[in-house]
Amino acid sequence: MTIAALESLSFGLGRMADAAADTGHRLCLLTGDRSVYRHELATLPPDALDVVDVDTDDPEAVRRALAAVPSLAGLINTTDTWSVPAAGLAAELGLPGPDPEAVRLLRDKRRVREALYARGLSRSTAVAVPPGPEGADAVLRAVGLPAVLKDSAGTSSRGVWIVHDEEALHRALAKAARQPLKGALFAEAFLAGPLYSAETLSWEGTTRLLGVLSRQTSRTSVVREEVAAFPVVLPGGERDTIEAWVGRVLEVAGHRRGFAHVEFILTAEGPELVEVNRRIGGALVGEVLCRALGTNVYTAMVDEALGRRPRLLDTPLEGQGPSYGFVLVYADRPGVLKGWHGLDGLAAFPGSVEWYPVREPGETLAHVGDQRGCTGMVLAEAATAELAQHRAWSAAVRVRPVIADTP
Repeated sequence: MTIAALESLSFGLGRMADAAADTGHRLCLLTGDRSVYRHELATLPPDALDVVDVDTDDPEAVRRALAAVPSLAGLINTTDTWSVPAAGLAAELGLPGPDPEAVRLLRDKRRVREALYARGLSRSTAVAVPPGPEGADAVLRAVGLPAVLKDSAGTSSRGVWIVHDEEALHRALAKAARQPLKGALFAEAFLAGPLYSAETLSWEGTTRLLGVLSRQTSRTSVVREEVAAFPVVLPGGERDTIEAWVGRVLEVAGHRRGFAHVEFILTAEGPELVEVNRRIGGALVGEVLCRALGTNVYTAMVDEALGRRPRLLDTPLEGQGPSYGFVLVYADRPGVLKGWHGLDGLAAFPGSVEWYPVREPGETLAHVGDQRGCTGMVLAEAATAELAQHRAWSAAVRVRPVIADTP
């Protein structure tokens, strides 16, 4: 029997393949670009999984590829981009999977915000905004400043602008007008406080908080993720408060099964949603969950794909492993990546530091203002998330991408 993955996050294929094998299944990845998974495929045994090259943006091509998969038992998707097509295909093929309508709702950040506002789970609603100068009046009138502008179907922090004054608002609207959006532009209130994400697992209305991840973003108006650490130790009953809150948020958003990566701001009045992603966290989040919790959390993904309650919901997890922090290393300008200075010195730093390349020498980096400019990640461990983050940052400072001008 085979479990197919319609694309995947860049990291986690090995864990996913192991989880499938533990249930007696083989993992088959359908992808339109193997280079996305270069690190995983280079480090895995050649027979760890099957890889099928197919245009994953072509629904008919994907249908034909799935029809050729031997004894297809389930379909996994861990991306935002292919979540709606994957849900539709699973329903079409009679495979276990989420309600396609619920997935469509979760892919529309504006609709999610409106739904939460209607149920009293958000202090403000979302307002549709036309990109370009004509959108300024709508933002000022309905939301005020500071505000956040977003692409309703954006991914990887693309199409997100924080605006604190009218000058910044006009600049952001002009940028939004010049770049293609996956959805539609909208505005919502700026939330004051530190950014976190709740990493959760749900099954038929029951949600378990696996832990809270700290997140640091760039200081620029364009949001770019820089640092993360897990698990955050919360005081008193704050963890229980967040677990109850995120359960209500996911219920209103229609998410009833599987992982969710729920970004939130811990404001002075409590948690406020940033966005919901119906998947395991990206970058190295899945890896640090496995290590810190002392179990392969991807078994839950396989259980869900097979239509059964994930065993992870009932597995004791507290205090199983160390804490972890990781830092995204960005190129400082567009150009051709030639390599990195400083990788040979990482072993001198405390925390069993590891390097995870995202790009490879020879690649052209056209964008450095968002996650597309990330060339690799530095991972470190420690007794607490705070110490792990400090260790990862100190080591990452040593790594410098070498960029040459584009020919």
